[in-house]
Amino acid sequence: MPSIPRLAPVLGVFALTAGALTVGTVGAHATTTAAATTPAATAVSVSCSQSYLPLPDPDCQPGAYNPDVTQDTIDSTICVSGWTSTVRPPTSYTNPLKVQQIAAYGYSDTSTADYEEDHLVPLELGGAPRDPKNLWPEPRYSTGGKTAGNKDTVENRLKTAVCNGQVPLDSARDAIAADWTTALAAVGLG
Repeated sequence: MPSIPRLAPVLGVFALTAGALTVGTVGAHATTTAAATTPAATAVSVSCSQSYLPLPDPDCQPGAYNPDVTQDTIDSTICVSGWTSTVRPPTSYTNPLKVQQIAAYGYSDTSTADYEEDHLVPLELGGAPRDPKNLWPEPRYSTGGKTAGNKDTVENRLKTAVCNGQVPLDSARDAIAADWTTALAAVGLG
């Protein structure tokens, strides 16, 4: 059986219905110039491991950045109140993706209400809004003592630090993509 490149299974799960997906790399994380608009109606079988919880499987969701958000553009993007609502994908996109990813993770609880389709690199830090490599079904219940609510607190503290000039954008994004549970300490905030 031929070896499949690491990114192929992740990209193979989703169909692109409008435009092409262009993927480049920024450190270990991808940036997208045109995002997928809808998940495929039928998904290729991909297995993601729950063993990383409360983090996503890094092979399935390594994180991805919005190329429109850079250190030079934060004052007109992420640091503007309400900006994330202008890029947040609709539930008509995220709900079908959540269903596919719950299956890929093999969660025994398949109730979509028990998961937040979360951005690993949050929109508040310039995460790619629609890239499946940046979205994952994060359990709302405690996993390892951590919840989706705990991650939201980390996201908000990092955004504030970036917008106040305490932490460079790339440092905050890299820290949260690597491990959101240690991200504050990694950038010297906790």
